Amino acid sequence: MSDLDLRLVRCFTVVAEELHFGRAAAVLHLAQPSLSRHVRRLEGELGVRLFERSTQGTQLTEAGAAFLPRAEALLRSAAEATAVARAAGTPSRIVVGYMTGLIVTPAVRALRARHPDAEVHHSFLGWGEMPGALLEHRVDVVIGRFPFATEGLSVTVLFEEPRVLLVPVGHRLAGKEYVTLDDIADEPVPRFPDEEFNAFWRVDPRPDGRRVPDGPLVENLEDKLEVIAAGEAVALVPVGAIRKGLRPDLTTVPLEGVDPIPVVLAMRAGEENRRLLAAFRTCAEEQLAPADSALESPDA
Repeated sequence: MSDLDLRLVRCFTVVAEELHFGRAAAVLHLAQPSLSRHVRRLEGELGVRLFERSTQGTQLTEAGAAFLPRAEALLRSAAEATAVARAAGTPSRIVVGYMTGLIVTPAVRALRARHPDAEVHHSFLGWGEMPGALLEHRVDVVIGRFPFATEGLSVTVLFEEPRVLLVPVGHRLAGKEYVTLDDIADEPVPRFPDEEFNAFWRVDPRPDGRRVPDGPLVENLEDKLEVIAAGEAVALVPVGAIRKGLRPDLTTVPLEGVDPIPVVLAMRAGEENRRLLAAFRTCAEEQLAPADSALESPDA
């Protein structure tokens, strides 16, 4: 059997995702005839047809459907192998991932000062990107918040953030000294696509067993802020996730009786002694601390 050309495999996976040669060609920045030739070449190497093309569109054959998950795994494995080789070949390079509201600048600045020869990059990670960003070698270390799966990772807790209640400025609870879960028992809370994420951030069910009223489904921070500002829901958020002055139509109220959120440094297990990773962990432990406040209250 001839070795598979990863470029051809990549062409196949994009066509399989789009199920349209024209759209796939645009994604790959190829002319459509060239893409068709690449797919035919791959089919020739495999000895099977991967797609059926008709007036109704493009569909995977049975062989194509069977090949797709293995093709995707092959591309992921190749990307990981490339990243590992580059990391080993350029030990003075590090990519720091971070999540919403977590400022890594002091630790990054300290690392650059101590290792001026180092090439230090940073990359924002959205909801749901942990731990994949680490395990796929897109970043080398992450400053993030639980919950996320820790299998294959080494995790160090840096500090804990209190949770606060995020409400519109005209809400009945705005301006109170503090609130408890009982005060918001009947308030809808935004829902998230991930069930574990959902249960944790909504505190659902509540300690007394009651289920939380469902708010709108949101998939990013901006959508969550919009539904709260519109009065459709309230949310429990880490104090550092929402900065002062970000939204004049929102405010926070201290929340009692809810566990704080661990803010952690995570890296791939077995890499704890890499020179720059160990140095960055030291910088993070020295330089990073909880946010002192969130959005200003109406009385601030």
